[in-house]
Amino acid sequence: MGNGEQETFARLLQYAGITINGDRPFDPKIHNKELYRRVLTQKNLGLGESYMEKWWDCKAIDQFIAKILQTNLTQHLKKDWATLLQMFKAAIFNLQRPSRAFRVGETHYDIGNDLYERMLDRRMQYSCGYFKETDELEEAQQAKLDLVCKKLLLEPGMEVIDFGCGFGGFARFAAENYGVTVTGYTVSKEQAKFAGEYCKGLPVTIRLEDYRNAQGQYDRVVSIGLMEHVGCKNYRTYMKLANHLLKDDGMVFIHTIGGNTSSITSNPWTTKYIFPNGMLPSMAQLSKSMEGIFVVEDWHNFGEDYDRTLMAWHDNFVRSWPSIKQNYTESFYRMWKYYLLSSAGGFRARSMQLWQLLMTKPGRPAPITRIS
Repeated sequence: MGNGEQETFARLLQYAGITINGDRPFDPKIHNKELYRRVLTQKNLGLGESYMEKWWDCKAIDQFIAKILQTNLTQHLKKDWATLLQMFKAAIFNLQRPSRAFRVGETHYDIGNDLYERMLDRRMQYSCGYFKETDELEEAQQAKLDLVCKKLLLEPGMEVIDFGCGFGGFARFAAENYGVTVTGYTVSKEQAKFAGEYCKGLPVTIRLEDYRNAQGQYDRVVSIGLMEHVGCKNYRTYMKLANHLLKDDGMVFIHTIGGNTSSITSNPWTTKYIFPNGMLPSMAQLSKSMEGIFVVEDWHNFGEDYDRTLMAWHDNFVRSWPSIKQNYTESFYRMWKYYLLSSAGGFRARSMQLWQLLMTKPGRPAPITRIS
Protein backbone atom coordinates (compact mmCIF):
# COMPACT_ATOMS: atom_id res chain seq x y z
CA MET A 1 0.00 0.00 0.00
CA GLY A 2 1.37 3.38 -0.97
CA ASN A 3 1.65 6.47 1.20
CA GLY A 4 -0.80 8.15 -1.14
CA GLU A 5 -3.73 6.22 0.29
CA GLN A 6 -2.73 7.09 3.84
CA GLU A 7 -2.35 10.74 2.90
CA THR A 8 -5.76 10.75 1.19
CA PHE A 9 -7.37 9.13 4.23
CA ALA A 10 -5.68 11.59 6.61
CA ARG A 11 -6.70 14.55 4.44
CA LEU A 12 -10.33 13.44 4.43
CA LEU A 13 -10.37 13.10 8.21
CA GLN A 14 -8.80 16.54 8.55
CA TYR A 15 -11.92 18.01 6.90
CA ALA A 16 -13.76 16.75 9.99
CA GLY A 17 -11.09 17.90 12.42
CA ILE A 18 -9.93 14.33 13.08
CA THR A 19 -6.26 13.34 13.30
CA ILE A 20 -4.96 9.82 12.74
CA ASN A 21 -3.30 8.57 15.95
CA GLY A 22 -4.10 11.85 17.67
CA ASP A 23 -4.69 12.23 21.40
CA ARG A 24 -8.35 13.30 21.42
CA PRO A 25 -11.16 10.82 22.17
CA PHE A 26 -12.43 10.94 18.55
CA ASP A 27 -8.98 10.44 16.97
CA PRO A 28 -8.63 6.82 15.73
CA LYS A 29 -5.62 4.68 16.58
CA ILE A 30 -4.56 2.68 13.52
CA HIS A 31 -3.17 -0.83 14.06
CA ASN A 32 -3.11 -2.02 10.44
CA LYS A 33 -2.04 0.25 7.59
CA GLU A 34 -4.14 -1.75 5.14
CA LEU A 35 -7.07 0.10 6.72
CA TYR A 36 -6.60 3.13 4.46
CA ARG A 37 -7.12 1.26 1.20
CA ARG A 38 -9.94 -0.79 2.70
CA VAL A 39 -11.95 2.24 3.81
CA LEU A 40 -11.26 4.24 0.65
CA THR A 41 -12.59 1.38 -1.48
CA GLN A 42 -15.29 -0.10 0.77
CA LYS A 43 -16.34 2.94 2.82
CA ASN A 44 -18.94 2.05 5.49
CA LEU A 45 -18.53 -1.70 5.17
CA GLY A 46 -14.74 -1.51 5.32
CA LEU A 47 -14.77 0.88 8.27
CA GLY A 48 -17.09 -1.29 10.35
CA GLU A 49 -15.51 -4.63 9.47
CA SER A 50 -12.00 -3.37 10.12
CA TYR A 51 -13.07 -2.20 13.58
CA MET A 52 -14.51 -5.66 14.29
CA GLU A 53 -11.16 -7.13 13.20
CA LYS A 54 -9.17 -4.78 15.50
CA TRP A 55 -7.52 -2.85 12.69
CA TRP A 56 -8.29 0.39 14.54
CA ASP A 57 -9.66 1.67 17.83
CA CYS A 58 -11.20 4.87 19.07
CA LYS A 59 -12.14 5.98 22.58
CA ALA A 60 -15.27 7.77 21.34
CA ILE A 61 -16.64 6.12 18.20
CA ASP A 62 -19.85 8.13 18.59
CA GLN A 63 -17.93 11.41 18.34
CA PHE A 64 -15.80 10.07 15.48
CA ILE A 65 -18.84 9.09 13.41
CA ALA A 66 -20.73 12.28 14.23
CA LYS A 67 -17.85 14.41 12.98
CA ILE A 68 -17.57 12.40 9.77
CA LEU A 69 -21.30 12.71 9.06
CA GLN A 70 -21.51 16.39 10.00
CA THR A 71 -18.78 17.11 7.46
CA ASN A 72 -20.36 14.75 4.89
CA LEU A 73 -17.01 13.18 4.05
CA THR A 74 -18.62 10.46 1.97
CA GLN A 75 -19.35 13.01 -0.77
CA HIS A 76 -15.63 13.04 -1.48
CA LEU A 77 -15.61 9.30 -2.23
CA LYS A 78 -17.10 7.36 -5.10
CA LYS A 79 -19.77 4.80 -4.27
CA ASP A 80 -18.24 1.56 -3.01
CA TRP A 81 -18.99 -1.84 -4.55
CA ALA A 82 -21.11 -2.97 -1.59
CA THR A 83 -23.43 0.02 -1.90
CA LEU A 84 -23.68 -0.35 -5.67
CA LEU A 85 -24.52 -4.05 -5.32
CA GLN A 86 -27.12 -3.27 -2.66
CA MET A 87 -28.70 -0.58 -4.85
CA PHE A 88 -28.92 -3.02 -7.75
CA LYS A 89 -30.51 -5.73 -5.60
CA ALA A 90 -32.98 -3.29 -4.04
CA ALA A 91 -34.01 -1.93 -7.42
CA ILE A 92 -34.61 -5.38 -8.92
CA PHE A 93 -35.89 -7.40 -5.97
CA ASN A 94 -38.36 -6.86 -3.14
CA LEU A 95 -35.93 -7.57 -0.29
CA GLN A 96 -38.69 -7.28 2.31
CA ARG A 97 -41.15 -9.67 0.64
CA PRO A 98 -43.13 -12.00 2.94
CA SER A 99 -40.89 -15.01 2.28
CA ARG A 100 -37.98 -13.04 3.80
CA ALA A 101 -39.96 -11.56 6.71
CA PHE A 102 -38.48 -13.78 9.43
CA ARG A 103 -34.84 -13.20 8.50
CA VAL A 104 -34.37 -10.08 10.63
CA GLY A 105 -35.98 -11.84 13.59
CA GLU A 106 -33.59 -14.76 13.33
CA THR A 107 -30.52 -12.60 12.68
CA HIS A 108 -31.05 -9.76 15.14
CA TYR A 109 -33.91 -10.17 17.60
CA ASP A 110 -33.31 -13.84 18.40
CA ILE A 111 -29.61 -13.53 19.31
CA GLY A 112 -30.33 -13.76 23.05
CA ASN A 113 -32.72 -12.25 25.55
CA ASP A 114 -29.88 -12.23 28.09
CA LEU A 115 -28.38 -9.39 26.07
CA TYR A 116 -31.58 -7.40 25.64
CA GLU A 117 -32.69 -7.83 29.26
CA ARG A 118 -29.45 -6.20 30.41
CA MET A 119 -29.20 -3.54 27.71
CA LEU A 120 -32.78 -2.27 27.65
CA ASP A 121 -35.12 -0.88 30.30
CA ARG A 122 -37.35 -3.13 32.40
CA ARG A 123 -40.17 -2.89 29.81
CA MET A 124 -37.76 -4.11 27.11
CA GLN A 125 -38.35 -1.13 24.85
CA TYR A 126 -36.05 -1.53 21.84
CA SER A 127 -36.90 1.86 20.34
CA CYS A 128 -36.24 5.51 21.12
CA GLY A 129 -37.09 6.89 24.56
CA TYR A 130 -38.63 10.33 25.17
CA PHE A 131 -36.27 12.43 27.29
CA LYS A 132 -38.29 15.64 27.36
CA GLU A 133 -38.56 15.76 31.17
CA THR A 134 -35.99 13.21 32.34
CA ASP A 135 -32.38 12.10 31.98
CA GLU A 136 -33.07 8.47 32.93
CA LEU A 137 -33.64 5.72 30.34
CA GLU A 138 -36.29 3.98 32.46
CA GLU A 139 -38.37 7.12 32.80
CA ALA A 140 -37.82 8.12 29.17
CA GLN A 141 -39.19 4.81 27.92
CA GLN A 142 -42.25 5.08 30.14
CA ALA A 143 -42.74 8.65 28.91
CA LYS A 144 -42.54 7.40 25.30
CA LEU A 145 -45.21 4.78 25.89
CA ASP A 146 -47.48 7.26 27.63
CA LEU A 147 -46.91 9.77 24.81
CA VAL A 148 -48.02 7.19 22.24
CA CYS A 149 -51.13 6.28 24.19
CA LYS A 150 -52.11 9.91 24.74
CA LYS A 151 -51.64 10.77 21.08
CA LEU A 152 -53.89 7.85 20.18
CA LEU A 153 -56.59 8.98 22.65
CA LEU A 154 -56.93 5.43 23.91
CA GLU A 155 -60.06 4.55 25.85
CA PRO A 156 -61.09 1.38 27.73
CA GLY A 157 -62.50 -1.29 25.46
CA MET A 158 -60.71 -0.20 22.30
CA GLU A 159 -59.18 -2.82 20.01
CA VAL A 160 -55.56 -2.10 19.06
CA ILE A 161 -53.30 -3.93 16.61
CA ASP A 162 -49.55 -3.60 17.14
CA PHE A 163 -47.41 -4.30 14.05
CA GLY A 164 -43.94 -5.40 15.15
CA CYS A 165 -44.84 -5.67 18.84
CA GLY A 166 -41.30 -6.48 19.97
CA PHE A 167 -41.07 -7.79 23.53
CA GLY A 168 -44.64 -6.69 24.28
CA GLY A 169 -43.82 -3.49 26.17
CA PHE A 170 -46.38 -1.27 24.46
CA ALA A 171 -49.06 -3.98 24.51
CA ARG A 172 -48.73 -4.49 28.26
CA PHE A 173 -48.49 -0.77 29.04
CA ALA A 174 -51.57 0.09 26.96
CA ALA A 175 -53.60 -2.81 28.35
CA GLU A 176 -52.67 -2.10 31.99
CA ASN A 177 -52.95 1.67 31.93
CA TYR A 178 -55.58 2.39 29.28
CA GLY A 179 -57.79 -0.70 29.40
CA VAL A 180 -57.47 -1.64 25.72
CA THR A 181 -57.22 -5.02 24.04
CA VAL A 182 -54.05 -5.51 21.97
CA THR A 183 -53.12 -7.97 19.22
CA GLY A 184 -49.38 -7.92 18.52
CA TYR A 185 -47.41 -9.33 15.58
CA THR A 186 -43.70 -10.18 15.55
CA VAL A 187 -41.37 -12.24 13.35
CA SER A 188 -39.02 -13.00 16.27
CA LYS A 189 -39.49 -16.30 18.08
CA GLU A 190 -37.68 -15.03 21.17
CA GLN A 191 -39.71 -11.83 21.26
CA ALA A 192 -42.96 -13.77 20.86
CA LYS A 193 -42.04 -16.10 23.72
CA PHE A 194 -41.01 -13.24 26.00
CA ALA A 195 -44.03 -11.07 25.12
CA GLY A 196 -46.44 -13.95 25.71
CA GLU A 197 -45.17 -14.38 29.26
CA TYR A 198 -44.77 -10.65 29.89
CA CYS A 199 -48.40 -9.94 28.94
CA LYS A 200 -49.88 -13.05 30.57
CA GLY A 201 -53.23 -12.41 32.24
CA LEU A 202 -53.91 -9.27 30.21
CA PRO A 203 -56.18 -8.82 27.16
CA VAL A 204 -53.15 -9.21 24.88
CA THR A 205 -52.62 -11.71 22.06
CA ILE A 206 -49.13 -12.17 20.61
CA ARG A 207 -48.80 -13.73 17.15
CA LEU A 208 -45.54 -15.07 15.69
CA GLU A 209 -46.51 -14.00 12.21
CA ASP A 210 -45.81 -11.46 9.49
CA TYR A 211 -47.92 -8.33 10.02
CA ARG A 212 -49.17 -8.61 6.42
CA ASN A 213 -51.30 -11.58 7.48
CA ALA A 214 -53.32 -9.49 9.93
CA GLN A 215 -57.11 -9.50 9.70
CA GLY A 216 -60.01 -7.86 11.53
CA GLN A 217 -61.15 -4.34 12.38
CA TYR A 218 -59.41 -2.15 14.93
CA ASP A 219 -59.85 1.23 16.59
CA ARG A 220 -56.12 1.89 16.43
CA VAL A 221 -53.28 0.59 14.24
CA VAL A 222 -49.82 1.01 15.79
CA SER A 223 -46.26 0.28 14.71
CA ILE A 224 -43.27 1.23 16.84
CA GLY A 225 -40.00 0.44 15.09
CA LEU A 226 -41.42 -1.64 12.23
CA MET A 227 -41.33 0.80 9.31
CA GLU A 228 -37.54 0.51 9.14
CA HIS A 229 -38.07 -3.12 8.02
CA VAL A 230 -40.96 -2.56 5.60
CA GLY A 231 -38.96 -1.46 2.54
CA CYS A 232 -39.77 1.15 -0.10
CA LYS A 233 -41.47 -1.38 -2.38
CA ASN A 234 -43.94 -2.11 0.43
CA TYR A 235 -44.75 1.30 1.93
CA ARG A 236 -47.92 1.64 -0.14
CA THR A 237 -48.93 -1.93 0.74
CA TYR A 238 -48.45 -1.10 4.42
CA MET A 239 -50.70 1.97 4.16
CA LYS A 240 -53.40 0.06 2.30
CA LEU A 241 -53.33 -2.72 4.89
CA ALA A 242 -53.52 -0.25 7.77
CA ASN A 243 -56.46 1.44 6.08
CA HIS A 244 -58.19 -1.92 5.54
CA LEU A 245 -57.80 -2.90 9.21
CA LEU A 246 -58.78 0.51 10.59
CA LYS A 247 -62.32 1.43 11.57
CA ASP A 248 -63.62 4.58 9.87
CA ASP A 249 -63.17 6.73 12.99
CA GLY A 250 -59.85 5.15 13.98
CA MET A 251 -56.26 6.38 14.00
CA VAL A 252 -52.94 5.02 12.74
CA PHE A 253 -49.70 5.67 14.62
CA ILE A 254 -46.18 5.14 13.22
CA HIS A 255 -42.96 5.51 15.23
CA THR A 256 -39.95 5.19 12.92
CA ILE A 257 -36.39 6.21 12.24
CA GLY A 258 -36.30 8.36 9.12
CA GLY A 259 -33.71 9.47 6.59
CA ASN A 260 -33.18 12.99 5.28
CA THR A 261 -33.18 11.88 1.65
CA SER A 262 -35.01 9.19 -0.28
CA SER A 263 -33.03 6.00 -0.81
CA ILE A 264 -33.57 2.37 -1.72
CA THR A 265 -30.54 1.14 0.25
CA SER A 266 -29.08 1.26 3.73
CA ASN A 267 -25.59 1.32 5.22
CA PRO A 268 -23.96 -1.89 3.84
CA TRP A 269 -22.33 -2.70 7.19
CA THR A 270 -25.62 -2.33 9.07
CA THR A 271 -27.44 -4.42 6.47
CA LYS A 272 -24.85 -7.19 6.65
CA TYR A 273 -24.35 -7.41 10.40
CA ILE A 274 -27.29 -5.80 12.21
CA PHE A 275 -30.57 -5.41 10.30
CA PRO A 276 -30.82 -7.55 7.13
CA ASN A 277 -32.82 -5.75 4.45
CA GLY A 278 -33.38 -2.72 6.67
CA MET A 279 -34.23 0.59 5.01
CA LEU A 280 -34.96 4.06 6.40
CA PRO A 281 -37.96 5.83 4.86
CA SER A 282 -37.83 9.50 3.91
CA MET A 283 -40.61 12.02 4.39
CA ALA A 284 -41.21 12.02 0.64
CA GLN A 285 -41.51 8.22 0.48
CA LEU A 286 -43.93 8.06 3.39
CA SER A 287 -45.99 10.96 2.09
CA LYS A 288 -46.30 9.42 -1.35
CA SER A 289 -47.23 6.03 0.09
CA MET A 290 -50.14 7.43 2.12
CA GLU A 291 -51.41 9.86 -0.55
CA GLY A 292 -55.17 9.46 -0.98
CA ILE A 293 -55.34 6.98 1.92
CA PHE A 294 -54.65 8.97 5.09
CA VAL A 295 -54.64 12.50 6.46
CA VAL A 296 -51.57 13.33 8.56
CA GLU A 297 -52.73 14.84 11.85
CA ASP A 298 -49.30 15.17 13.48
CA TRP A 299 -45.65 14.63 12.49
CA HIS A 300 -43.31 14.85 15.48
CA ASN A 301 -39.50 14.68 15.30
CA PHE A 302 -37.35 14.02 18.37
CA GLY A 303 -34.36 12.32 16.78
CA GLU A 304 -31.94 13.87 19.28
CA ASP A 305 -33.47 11.58 21.91
CA TYR A 306 -32.25 8.51 20.02
CA ASP A 307 -28.67 9.64 20.59
CA ARG A 308 -29.33 9.59 24.35
CA THR A 309 -31.18 6.27 24.13
CA LEU A 310 -28.35 4.57 22.25
CA MET A 311 -25.69 5.91 24.61
CA ALA A 312 -27.69 4.56 27.57
CA TRP A 313 -27.99 1.17 25.83
CA HIS A 314 -24.24 1.21 25.17
CA ASP A 315 -23.43 1.95 28.81
CA ASN A 316 -25.76 -0.86 29.96
CA PHE A 317 -24.23 -3.26 27.42
CA VAL A 318 -20.62 -2.55 28.41
CA ARG A 319 -21.42 -2.71 32.12
CA SER A 320 -23.21 -6.05 31.70
CA TRP A 321 -20.72 -7.66 29.32
CA PRO A 322 -18.78 -9.60 31.98
CA SER A 323 -21.98 -11.46 32.96
CA ILE A 324 -22.91 -12.54 29.42
CA LYS A 325 -19.65 -12.68 27.48
CA GLN A 326 -19.47 -16.48 27.77
CA ASN A 327 -22.43 -16.59 25.33
CA TYR A 328 -20.82 -14.39 22.68
CA THR A 329 -17.50 -13.70 20.97
CA GLU A 330 -15.06 -10.82 21.21
CA SER A 331 -15.89 -9.97 17.60
CA PHE A 332 -19.57 -9.71 18.58
CA TYR A 333 -18.64 -7.35 21.41
CA ARG A 334 -16.82 -5.01 19.03
CA MET A 335 -19.60 -5.31 16.44
CA TRP A 336 -22.29 -4.42 18.99
CA LYS A 337 -20.31 -1.48 20.40
CA TYR A 338 -19.76 -0.17 16.89
CA TYR A 339 -23.47 -0.56 16.08
CA LEU A 340 -24.65 1.33 19.16
CA LEU A 341 -22.02 4.09 19.09
CA SER A 342 -22.03 4.69 15.33
CA SER A 343 -25.83 4.88 15.42
CA ALA A 344 -25.66 7.42 18.25
CA GLY A 345 -23.21 9.45 16.17
CA GLY A 346 -25.62 9.33 13.23
CA PHE A 347 -28.45 10.83 15.26
CA ARG A 348 -26.13 13.40 16.83
CA ALA A 349 -25.09 14.53 13.36
CA ARG A 350 -28.81 14.78 12.39
CA SER A 351 -28.30 12.41 9.46
CA MET A 352 -31.15 10.31 10.90
CA GLN A 353 -34.39 11.39 12.56
CA LEU A 354 -37.01 9.83 14.81
CA TRP A 355 -40.56 10.50 13.66
CA GLN A 356 -43.93 9.84 15.19
CA LEU A 357 -46.85 10.14 12.75
CA LEU A 358 -50.53 10.20 13.61
CA MET A 359 -52.97 9.63 10.73
CA THR A 360 -56.70 9.33 10.15
CA LYS A 361 -58.96 8.44 7.24
CA PRO A 362 -60.05 11.34 5.01
CA GLY A 363 -63.33 13.00 5.97
CA ARG A 364 -63.37 12.30 9.69
CA PRO A 365 -63.22 15.19 12.21
CA ALA A 366 -59.76 16.14 13.42
CA PRO A 367 -58.87 14.39 16.70
CA ILE A 368 -58.56 16.69 19.69
CA THR A 369 -54.93 15.92 20.41
CA ARG A 370 -51.74 17.96 20.31
CA ILE A 371 -49.47 16.18 22.72
CA SER A 372 -46.07 16.69 21.08
